Amino acid sequence: MSTYTSSIQWRDMKYALGYLAPASAVVAIYFGGIVSFLTPFIMFVLIPILEFFFTGTDVNFTKEEEETAKGKWIFDAMLYINVPIQWGVIIYMLFRVTGGDLETYEIVGMIVSAGMCCGILGINVAHELGHRRKWYEQWMAKALLLSSLYMQFYIEHNRGHHKNVATDEDPASSRYGEPIYFFIPRSIIFGYIGAWKLEFDRLRKANSFLFGWSNEMVRFHVYEIAAVAAVYFIFGGLGALAFIGAAAGGYFLLESVNYIEHYGLRRKEVAPGRYEKCMPWHSWNSDHTFGRIMLYDLTRHSDHHYLAGRKYQVLRHFEDSPQLPIGYPAAIVLSFIPPLWFAYMHPKIAKIEKGAHPEIKKDYGMATA
Repeated sequence: MSTYTSSIQWRDMKYALGYLAPASAVVAIYFGGIVSFLTPFIMFVLIPILEFFFTGTDVNFTKEEEETAKGKWIFDAMLYINVPIQWGVIIYMLFRVTGGDLETYEIVGMIVSAGMCCGILGINVAHELGHRRKWYEQWMAKALLLSSLYMQFYIEHNRGHHKNVATDEDPASSRYGEPIYFFIPRSIIFGYIGAWKLEFDRLRKANSFLFGWSNEMVRFHVYEIAAVAAVYFIFGGLGALAFIGAAAGGYFLLESVNYIEHYGLRRKEVAPGRYEKCMPWHSWNSDHTFGRIMLYDLTRHSDHHYLAGRKYQVLRHFEDSPQLPIGYPAAIVLSFIPPLWFAYMHPKIAKIEKGAHPEIKKDYGMATA
């Protein structure tokens, strides 16, 4: 019999580890010096080392435990609080960077540390909230994306990426043999273009003016320009550059994650322009403890794409999904050395292609979303 109850338990608080990113950024910004690079050190050195020992668990909730977990307010609260935390980190960084008496490398370190928060909180948490249906959760998603100047993600990800994932039509699905250095600019540029196209298509169907205020891309650009202008007015040119630099660091981190999530995996085209349903074997997964928790279970990516409305705390491990023997942070580091990345991943992809996954028939419980 399950001992998991509706009351708040210590096991529920594991996602508080996600606050390590903003906490380390505040420490980095406060102390300066070499400590200013603390957040990227934790993300890309310390966590990959720890995940060699803490490989996580593939155990899923029972259906009863899922229902209990979905109803617990603590999981939503831990997301919501990221909105003031994220903006607090950005504002604190701007005060320190423009306060004088800092070496150039310290300024760079503070911007990079804040940029990690833009990726983990500003975009990743926004990603989770952006899939919710409540208006205030969608508003918080947009507020977080504004801090990373990447508001087009709200359109392209929800209406483009989830439709075209694991096909060449999706700029955010990396291709077999494509170096990350080619993928990142391609994903950013064509993801941006795709967001405009999606809005134009929506407005044409509604017989609305394409460049009016009803176009979300128009509104998003106004908000982002206003945010940069406000920072320039308050903190000057250096502040504006620091804000843009941190935001760029956020979407650089996002696109690095995008690169590894679907690398080399493709859905079959069943008819011209039509593809098989997205299934668990079209995403790379990792159960490694630290990366999984810090990214709010984003690393259980197969279930997210199988049913985007499932809340992060109940995402499942699938035996049929390709599993990374290393965590997402370590995979990101490895991906920046393309020959090693290809040598590591291509044999795994070949094994998957021989696994006859398209013939697997199984009920993955869509009704339990």
